[in-house]
Amino acid sequence: MTFEISVASFDDVQMMAQWAGDEAWNPGNTDIHAFFAADPGAFHVGRLDGEPVTCISVVKYGPSFGFLGFYIARPVVRGKGYGMQTWNAGMARLKGRNVGLDGVVAQQANYRKSGFRNAWNNVRYEGPAFTTPAPAGVRLVDARSVPFDALAAYDKRFFREPRDSFLATWITLPERAAMVAIRDGRLAGFAVLRACQTTSRVGPLFADTPDIAAALVSALAKQMGATALAIDPPDINKPAVALLEGLGLKPSFETARMYTGANPEIDYAGLFGVTSFELG
Repeated sequence: MTFEISVASFDDVQMMAQWAGDEAWNPGNTDIHAFFAADPGAFHVGRLDGEPVTCISVVKYGPSFGFLGFYIARPVVRGKGYGMQTWNAGMARLKGRNVGLDGVVAQQANYRKSGFRNAWNNVRYEGPAFTTPAPAGVRLVDARSVPFDALAAYDKRFFREPRDSFLATWITLPERAAMVAIRDGRLAGFAVLRACQTTSRVGPLFADTPDIAAALVSALAKQMGATALAIDPPDINKPAVALLEGLGLKPSFETARMYTGANPEIDYAGLFGVTSFELG
């Protein structure tokens, strides 16, 4: 048998998203367009006698950071070493960088053996949409209506490297809505809600306060007609967890954010929901 790993085509990335859906990760319906924009050479597929059986994404951000995702071996080839070959090829692309990933519970021990360490857990909370008004003095507007450089600067408070190509695509794709909160003329929150294979997901969810975070989610759900929501807060942000539990959402899925190097210096207190498990 011949096993070969190659850079994925756009059609391959669509297949990878379907595989992620099979694993219950619930990717967004149009996410792959933003993923591809972030780093087209980051997506790899392993083929056994021409049949795709493994995949991985290894996105480069800036000069020193990378994020690993989409690490999947199809059930028929698990335990045969093809996944590890794919892993090694992906990690080679990120050599010398601090690498992050969101690891499912079953794989976390293996990731630790490969040099990753736990930074926090992302606990997905799901539940019905809710209605929360914006706090006094806060306006909620379409994220596409504010200068992009201001949005990108706000995003960088919560993600350690610029990701402008990804971000510009992420907020403009179909089947989603993006809003920012403005207070005293400055950005005080940013969120995107997108239709997914099952429950609609919110990510990112960045906000200066819990009430701003709740108002953003409420407004997005109303705009999109979403009746059920899923949000992935880091468990180190206790007010974020308390907010979602208080709004009636329940934990349904968990990953660990892990890094090979130091935790990035970001605004953890304002991180109410990570952007995506695949790209960070």
